[in-house]
Amino acid sequence: MPLVAVDINLDSPQTFHITEQMKIKAQELRTKEHKKKEVEEKKLERQREKERIRASKDLTEAKQILESNEKQRYLALKKKEKEEEKRAREKILKKLEHDKVERRSRLGLPPESPSVKPATHLLQEKTTSLPLKSVTNAEQMRECLRSLKRNHQNDGARVRRAFETLLIYVGNIAKNPDEEKFRKIRLTNPLFQDRVGNLRGGMEFLELCGFERTEGDEFLYLPDDKVDMEILNTAGSELKSAMTNPFFGLLSV
Repeated sequence: MPLVAVDINLDSPQTFHITEQMKIKAQELRTKEHKKKEVEEKKLERQREKERIRASKDLTEAKQILESNEKQRYLALKKKEKEEEKRAREKILKKLEHDKVERRSRLGLPPESPSVKPATHLLQEKTTSLPLKSVTNAEQMRECLRSLKRNHQNDGARVRRAFETLLIYVGNIAKNPDEEKFRKIRLTNPLFQDRVGNLRGGMEFLELCGFERTEGDEFLYLPDDKVDMEILNTAGSELKSAMTNPFFGLLSV
């Protein structure tokens, strides 16, 4: 079939006019939609804030539970140590009493009356150079470290640096007891004063390890004949405990 060109006018015969009332209505709808969006955003923000508060509360409770459990474990450990110490004392007492009975028997002497000397006095008298001595020394060292930590509890980094420095001194002597350079500390050394000397408890701890002031208080010196490995091991154990136990110095024992 032949193609026929047709001219079609798509323009509307009537013009569409936007009235002022329609503009106002459109603005009202936009305003309403904007307010609705603001309300939803505020609602979401409140929900997010509640979730943050709940998460923070859960974290705080979990931290408190962890600290409480750690504290209970520490107290249980101290209780166990005291019980073991008590059993050790009782064992020493029984051994001393048994040895005394055997000695009197070998000498042909009659058994001693229990009222002659109280058992507790016998224990204190006979065990001066036994484990009780090291226990006392350990407690004195522990108190020095407690004092150092309490007096500088707002500067944890400095306290830890002091403990690490003391552990280095003790460790070097334990590994090299014949090296004099490890057994001699110049008191005027600025590094030593900053890390140990100016902190209450630091000098006292070294003196408990056997160090003595010499040459007009210019040096701390540990004579080779006073190097005691048992004391050095005790010092190392107390320092490691102070560095790893979060409640060290905060609880009364």
